Amino acid sequence: MTFAALFPGQGSQAVGMLSDLAASCPQVGETFTEASEALGYDLWSLVQQGPDKRLQETERTQPAMLAAGVAVWRCWSANQGADPEIAAGHSLGEYSALAAFGAIDFSDAVRIVAARGRFMQEAVPEGEGGIAAVLGLKDEEVVSLCAEVCDDSDPGQVFAVNFNAPRQVAIAGDIEALERAMESMRCAGAKKIVRLPMSVPVHCPLMAPAAQRLEGLLAAIDLRPPRLSVLHNADLLSHRKGGEIRTALVDQLTLPVQWSRCIASMGERGVKTAIEFGPGRVLAGLARRIDRDLQVLAVHDTPSLEQALQTIQSRG
Repeated sequence: MTFAALFPGQGSQAVGMLSDLAASCPQVGETFTEASEALGYDLWSLVQQGPDKRLQETERTQPAMLAAGVAVWRCWSANQGADPEIAAGHSLGEYSALAAFGAIDFSDAVRIVAARGRFMQEAVPEGEGGIAAVLGLKDEEVVSLCAEVCDDSDPGQVFAVNFNAPRQVAIAGDIEALERAMESMRCAGAKKIVRLPMSVPVHCPLMAPAAQRLEGLLAAIDLRPPRLSVLHNADLLSHRKGGEIRTALVDQLTLPVQWSRCIASMGERGVKTAIEFGPGRVLAGLARRIDRDLQVLAVHDTPSLEQALQTIQSRG
């Protein structure tokens, strides 16, 4: 059966995640042991025991979510789960997809995303940047209002950075510009605006210093063709050459995540079912809003794993 694999990014993490699945699937423990060896500290202990404040640190959140996504995928494979036809990951989740399907060694991916998180935080100091979700405005309205804020005489920049679903866009930038943009969007009729608990204005030009440092690290990493198509956030293409994959990963830090178009593209390719591998159900919820004809399952514990296996196997 044709289906797509989706991997969540930063934001779905929580202390205690995957504890149920770990009890029945040894691949979870094995994956986190491998990640811990690459990092030099006990990542599974952090994920299970916290403290939450430490888990929420970007340079620790990113390897935790990468390991979680790959661990769930390995559980699926160990239970004779079929390969998808196509895959994608939201932001950080793009690394999970590439690691799951052989484009990058898992241990290399763990070290890269830990450094990526550190580079992101250092590019814009704590408290100077922010990100917010805007609900109820069209994509082009959000883009236009951000441009107006950047064109005024006040300092700072703000950008549309995540096109997550119809009328659901994230904006990010310098804190003062972000607040001005939020007010402009309230006045324009946004139904809801929520400041997100993340101070890094990712996926916009403010991440250029981080992107430059990331490019240097990726240059030393072996990147191979994935064994199936992995759509990239920045250009919606599936790359086969290591240099092209590297460029897409670097560009991802400074260009917006085109998630709505990514899911729509899968539908155009004939995908009728998508499975989210990793903690939470964020991508499953977004996918349903993007394509109402798409059946979406989320695998994050033993019951959801069994249900998804039965669904795919029953449809052959």
